Amino acid sequence: MSVPVIECIELKKYFDTPFGKLHAVDNVSFKLEAHKTLGIVGESGCGKSTLGRTILGLHKATSGKVLFDGREIQDLPAKQMKPLRKEMQIIFQDPYSSLNPRDTVSQIIAQPIRIQGILKTPSEIDARVQELMDIVGLGKRFANTYPHEMDGGRRQRVGIARALAMNPKFIVCDEPVSALDVSIQAQILNLMMDLQDQMGLTYLFITHNLAVVKHISDDIAVMYLGQMVEKSETEALFKDPLHPYTQALLKAIPIPEIGHRNSIKNVLKGEVTSPIEPKPGCRFAPRCPYATDACRSVEPQLKEVKKGHFVACHLFDDAKECTE
Repeated sequence: MSVPVIECIELKKYFDTPFGKLHAVDNVSFKLEAHKTLGIVGESGCGKSTLGRTILGLHKATSGKVLFDGREIQDLPAKQMKPLRKEMQIIFQDPYSSLNPRDTVSQIIAQPIRIQGILKTPSEIDARVQELMDIVGLGKRFANTYPHEMDGGRRQRVGIARALAMNPKFIVCDEPVSALDVSIQAQILNLMMDLQDQMGLTYLFITHNLAVVKHISDDIAVMYLGQMVEKSETEALFKDPLHPYTQALLKAIPIPEIGHRNSIKNVLKGEVTSPIEPKPGCRFAPRCPYATDACRSVEPQLKEVKKGHFVACHLFDDAKECTE
């Protein structure tokens, strides 16, 4: 059996606040196989971006393990982590603030190549930059252009080219199309899928847009207030969502049909639980129409209730663990 590219084991990331510890990522475990895309979805503030940054070591994990190709990396010193940076990259959400406004496109793309010392001579670096620009669909005329002179779609192509500069194996895509127009979103998504096929990339794709994640992901994990509440193959999740929160998310998707009234039924009510020192029990219980006393006192564990379909909900406590 092949070793997963990324494996998280009970990963936690807490932040100190004046009121206690904020549980941004709390006890998250999953495996991501090579050449696959795992979509991470959930509301703003659920810990999606923090999870991606913690996996990359941009945030130091509070506890738990992160394995890259079977090797623990969460506690590696900077000198040992630097070579691994070539294998693990990130595409940021905002294609403007993530680019240095004082650098041209060619300088931005060349920066990781220079930092890692992959190529030495200016001619080699220039050739590699031009190759990357061709790969992501940027014309030569943009080489000496500054970010503010480009539209959002082209800026995001620069960010993708920079992420590809080291020939990485794994890329965290942190809402890479959320700041773009719908027509441009489709272009960028298709580009990323083509690159995955051509280069054998593995994606952790973070988004709040369920239509986007359905289009690009092999598997989907749903997060709520720092915890993973459901995970399954994409088709299974959309066909048979098990967790009440996932069901509510899918019901909230607008239907683009003429004459159809996009009225959302069963709107979630109740207060969102504070992620700062959360009380015992299910964090979704205050908004869940099926909540019981057990939900308010005992934290549910993520368990496999169908083959490849995991859910953290007391409604499935009596379900037999899938062992196939």
